[in-house]
Amino acid sequence: MKKFALWVVLALLIPLQASAASKWQEGKHYEELDKPLSDSPQVVEFFSYWCPHCYRTEPFVADLKKSLDKGVKFEKVHVNFMAYASQQVQDEVTTGMLIAKALKQEDKLGGAIFNYIHKQRATITGLKDVRNIFIINGVEPEQFDKLAKSFGVKSMLRKNNKTVEDYRREVRSVPTFIVNGKYKVQFTRDTTPTERLELINYLAAKRD
Repeated sequence: MKKFALWVVLALLIPLQASAASKWQEGKHYEELDKPLSDSPQVVEFFSYWCPHCYRTEPFVADLKKSLDKGVKFEKVHVNFMAYASQQVQDEVTTGMLIAKALKQEDKLGGAIFNYIHKQRATITGLKDVRNIFIINGVEPEQFDKLAKSFGVKSMLRKNNKTVEDYRREVRSVPTFIVNGKYKVQFTRDTTPTERLELINYLAAKRD
């Protein structure tokens, strides 16, 4: 009886999977990259704090993180090739993002950096400006300085920039979402926010 029930469940799932596959089309909704699949399901957002569209995309990103299927990891990768600032300054802001991650305050402090640039229309000239932003938002100066010099944050910076380098040819603008290391999301104008979430979850479940 149990085997029969399992067979019924699987029979019901097959049409749903086929329907999803027919709804999301390669070349229209996503591009398959010449890259290996990640070891586990993941969604990576390539973005820049200087990018106005990335700033406007933050509410969608918040919804995305809540809607991802169990076991799908979300990660932000901060690029350093934007024309708004030097690569050194962009790397120092990436360091700020990684300090926020180490403090488990990525959303709050990342939002503060976005607001500093896009709401206050202020200029970030280096790590000292990021430090001031974080202190205003409750981070202890000594804690910031310790993390900025730590091996862990420096190692994460190298990893972030290695990912940017590995995908530089595929990531020509930001924000860009890449799923499972292999599927580059392409949102069409008529795709609703809900459908965009569905598309990303569909690709996260795709392992071929």
